[in-house]
Amino acid sequence: QLLLVESGGGLVQPGGSLTPSCVAFGSNLDNYDIAWFHQVPGKERGGISCISRIGFSIRYEDSVKGRFAISRDSEKNMIFLPINSLKPEDTGVYYCAEATQWPLCGLKLEAYEDWGQGIQDTVSS
Repeated sequence: QLLLVESGGGLVQPGGSLTPSCVAFGSNLDNYDIAWFHQVPGKERGGISCISRIGFSIRYEDSVKGRFAISRDSEKNMIFLPINSLKPEDTGVYYCAEATQWPLCGLKLEAYEDWGQGIQDTVSS
């Protein structure tokens, strides 16, 4: 079983930046697709970005393209999600999660097995 722990949340003004990160314990993160999900109160978690276990292919949901960047650090067993030009609608809880199913980096909630505890990002002036 993989233990995932997120960090890097916080309060930032619109237009600012944050870099949520996700560290894994218990297994090599390179063996998993790792995705980030975003959740606001009253709504289901939505997949926003993923980096695959094979070829390290990257996928972004359309609303975050150009502002979010996902990357791996294999030595540290970590995934990073730098976010630029933050908007108030980016406020919410961010979760990292792992999957080993096919297709690679499908952003459906049910494909992901182990989840981090989530971190709160708030974008407000």
